Amino acid sequence: MTRFGYFLSCEEHDPKELVRQAKLAEQAGFQALWISDHYHPWLDEQGQSPFVWSVIGALAEAVSLPITTAVTCPLVRIHPAIIAQAAATSAVLTDGRFRLGVGTGEALNEHILGDPWPPAAVRMEMLEEAVELMRRLWTGELVTHRGQYYDVDTARLYTLPEEPPEVYVSGLGERAAELAGRIADGFVTTGPSAELVEAFHKSGGAGKTTQGGLKVCYAADEAQGRAHVHRLWPNQGIKGEASQLLPLPRHFEQLAEMVSEDDAVASSPCGPDPARHLAAIREYVDAGFDEVYVNQIGPDQDTFFDFYAAKILPELS
Repeated sequence: MTRFGYFLSCEEHDPKELVRQAKLAEQAGFQALWISDHYHPWLDEQGQSPFVWSVIGALAEAVSLPITTAVTCPLVRIHPAIIAQAAATSAVLTDGRFRLGVGTGEALNEHILGDPWPPAAVRMEMLEEAVELMRRLWTGELVTHRGQYYDVDTARLYTLPEEPPEVYVSGLGERAAELAGRIADGFVTTGPSAELVEAFHKSGGAGKTTQGGLKVCYAADEAQGRAHVHRLWPNQGIKGEASQLLPLPRHFEQLAEMVSEDDAVASSPCGPDPARHLAAIREYVDAGFDEVYVNQIGPDQDTFFDFYAAKILPELS
């Protein structure tokens, strides 16, 4: 049976608000949490970007829900040996409720230390090596690693959960889904693609968890919701590889000036009609996803949770 979770947006909300939303999500009946991991928001208008590992520590005490990063990039900005320690500590704090979602990242977050931004094929190789290295560190053994992309010298993790964190690999294309099937414990994506679920299953992911996420905007009327989406998340309408390659929010803002309201909201149900929200979520269910995560765009968080508790989650159950 599909589980339904809430997607905490670190790009839109400060850390205390994220913890508050997590509590509301659990009270409303959501069964799990996603949380994004960014250094910059996509746009200055979104306005936030707290350090995700501090927020996860607070969430561990505030709620009893499983938590997945959606997603962390353990390639450039933070070495995988450090991500391994952060994930292990998070798993201890959450009593094993933490899952490490990883991906190949965006220059928006990963360029900040001045390192070159590798092409996608190289980043996929880096991700595979990073996952292998993290799993070695989670054994608690002394690890020395001389790899193609990473070196570790006599490192040992002492604070470890009873079981190592599961690793979920994200992707928007078939190659990433196949990599996830081969090396990961689960697959993460943000579109209702049955084809990607099938590619994941065929490449070794049969019986493993698939997670999909979408953005919605509950509002008093559809026009207001559409306006919120167009103001805060017009980058949803930016096509192609720009999301992986552009380094600064202002670059996304420049492209967003060319995104129409229709393109911005194309994948996001807006307004107070339960049928629209249910239809969008059921696309993921019908595509074969085991878990579906919903993010509310904009300021009306409390009413969103009341709406989903009364009108949406009971229908899905």
